[in-house]
Amino acid sequence: MGSIEHESDQIDQESPTGPVRAAGAVLWRPGTGGEPEVALVHRPRYDDWSLPKGKLDPGELPPHAAAREVAEETGFSCVLSRYLTRVGYDVARVDGARVPKVVDYFAARAERGAFAPNSEVDELRWTSGDRARELLTHPHDVDVLDAFERLPLDVATLLLVRHAKAGKRADWSGDDVLRPLTEAGRRQRDALRSLLPLFGPRRVYSAPRLRCEQTVEPLAADLGVGIGMEPLLSEEGFQADPRAGADRLLRIASGTGTAVVCSQGGVIPDLVRLLAADGGLRLGEVASRKGSVWTLTFRRDRNSGNGTGPRPLLAAADYLPDPLG
Repeated sequence: MGSIEHESDQIDQESPTGPVRAAGAVLWRPGTGGEPEVALVHRPRYDDWSLPKGKLDPGELPPHAAAREVAEETGFSCVLSRYLTRVGYDVARVDGARVPKVVDYFAARAERGAFAPNSEVDELRWTSGDRARELLTHPHDVDVLDAFERLPLDVATLLLVRHAKAGKRADWSGDDVLRPLTEAGRRQRDALRSLLPLFGPRRVYSAPRLRCEQTVEPLAADLGVGIGMEPLLSEEGFQADPRAGADRLLRIASGTGTAVVCSQGGVIPDLVRLLAADGGLRLGEVASRKGSVWTLTFRRDRNSGNGTGPRPLLAAADYLPDPLG
């Protein structure tokens, strides 16, 4: 993470000496000719043009803060998709001391709304990527825009969730299929209920395990959809035929709208590695803590397929840790 000295953000004297956490987004909408338009905001306090961003409120995760800041600064609701990058630079406290600040950025499709000048932003401009590069005041915002433009807009998002905490298998005397969430797991489930909707899911699937179903039941109820059972994405189903499990996930990803799939720790790391190998994507450690989420972004390889349409290929994989961790 680099350090950029020239941005003039200030933080209060009471801010901690550790990194100041913030989040933002490249907010976009379809433009003419198929090219997206991105939103830039002008902050009169700094007289700069930037991407929407702001500090995390207590208890917030970066996706929460990104969506909230977009709404507060631009007036538009949004749907998040892939994680883009992290930017780091130093900011000044009111006493003149310098402290590090880190900002996590997401891609965000604009939904309903309208801009109105507010205490932080006095102007919003929708513009092409090339024009945005000319207007943006800070070089690191250009880097974020570059990350946004590395993938086409015609991608599919799938949220691969590991079920919330359900205690130890050895401590459960009944059928393991019926092992339920613990109290800690129900807290994780509730946190996921607020996190996952930020990505605009429309479909919900689960391995046939009670703990997996319980993890996504509130989300499915909020969406008014059923939960599709996926035996190939259970531990025994996947381990018997990993290729069949990966192909099933790809078919889910090919459907309409973002999908949520809840599975198990004996599936997710190997499944993500297999999809990454198919897509030529190099990943480091593939973590899978209970209650965590992999945001998987697929693009279609139009030179491949089996007669049923182009095959999705994994283009990006980003890990969101347990929201209560």
